[in-house]
Amino acid sequence: MHVHGPKSFGLAFASGTLLNLALVAAQFLYGIHAHSIALIADAGHNLGDALGLLIAWGAYILARWEPTDRYTYGFRSASILTALVNAAILLIATGAIVWEAVRRFSEPSPVAAPTVIVVAAIAIAVNLVSAWLLRGGEHDLNIRGAFIHLLADAAVSLGVVAAGGVIFLSGWYWVDPVVSLIISGVIVWGTWDLLKNAVNLSLQAVPAAIEPADVLEYLQRLPGVSSVHDLHVWAMSTTETALTCHLVMPCGTPGDEFINQVCEELNRRFGIAHPTIQIETGDRACRLAPAHVV
Repeated sequence: MHVHGPKSFGLAFASGTLLNLALVAAQFLYGIHAHSIALIADAGHNLGDALGLLIAWGAYILARWEPTDRYTYGFRSASILTALVNAAILLIATGAIVWEAVRRFSEPSPVAAPTVIVVAAIAIAVNLVSAWLLRGGEHDLNIRGAFIHLLADAAVSLGVVAAGGVIFLSGWYWVDPVVSLIISGVIVWGTWDLLKNAVNLSLQAVPAAIEPADVLEYLQRLPGVSSVHDLHVWAMSTTETALTCHLVMPCGTPGDEFINQVCEELNRRFGIAHPTIQIETGDRACRLAPAHVV
């Protein structure tokens, strides 16, 4: 059994990518014009997000390619790798912001605050619109990564607006690096969970939403099942989960109807849409029965 994926996000990725690339060009040009390192740094951060969107878009397309003789599961796992890359890009971009913020404490420079405020405000609007285009895909780790990227970038631009306003009113140039450090902490806090989940899924760990003990208990309680072994649950993609197991049923194979009902229940209870179940009668020991054998 299979479940349908989320709605098509191809157009959303395309629109968001184009909007962010145009924003990067505008921020970079106006940053040079306004002598604003903060605005140029924000452009660099937006460029990282635009690249992240391009990667996510590519993985979204790859995940929908048909399986081949060599790639029998298709390319679904590309979405997991992309979520990992997106999290890494965001953390690296945040590190660059921290580095620039620390440097600016010792080397403050005059900033054309009005230009910074206007361009950063436009950046907020662009990133919020791009995030809105991806609404409804939060259950897909790949789309969620792009979504967090865009919200984080809007937060960075909001900090730039606030810093520009304070600088315009007071002339305190040290406000800019302080705000940048605060925003960097918020971004890291929001990205850590995404990075952790992406690493776990790339290592074929059981998805966080599924408790392995509950799956095992359900299978053990099935009528006619004396034991369960070689149970594996892993993510095929950021939206699809697979399961394989051996059920020992001394009374013999129960038939297709039993298997179909178990597959439906695994999907309903745990969101496992791709189960493969092997029935054994227990006449001879299975070499995969020990828990440490995979």
